[in-house]
Amino acid sequence: MDIEQFYSADERRRQSAEVEFGNNWFDSSGNRYELSWIEDTGELYAMLELTPEADTWTPFGDIEVEDAKVDTLVVTVLGTIATRDEVEQLLAGWSQHMAESDGVHWVADRLQAAGIARTTLD
Repeated sequence: MDIEQFYSADERRRQSAEVEFGNNWFDSSGNRYELSWIEDTGELYAMLELTPEADTWTPFGDIEVEDAKVDTLVVTVLGTIATRDEVEQLLAGWSQHMAESDGVHWVADRLQAAGIARTTLD
């Protein structure tokens, strides 16, 4: 689902504080993800930015996309973790792994090891 559908499906998401766990996670294909946890729902989600073409590159190697459309921001709820302390403990050391070429796989491994099942959204 896109980011607007995600927030519209549960207004608590839109109103809640969020904790970001990095916005430069990459998979083995080079796709970029942002990882966030929503306080009011306990949902840990990944947002994939579908960027078929970059408009420009910053001097730091980041892609700049002008006028990103809402439907290019795909959200996947990875699971539910009740408290901020629990999610911080689960993702301890995340900043070192985010820089890895397939760092997002580290997140999947942590969730699987903790027995956290991916949430299915209707």
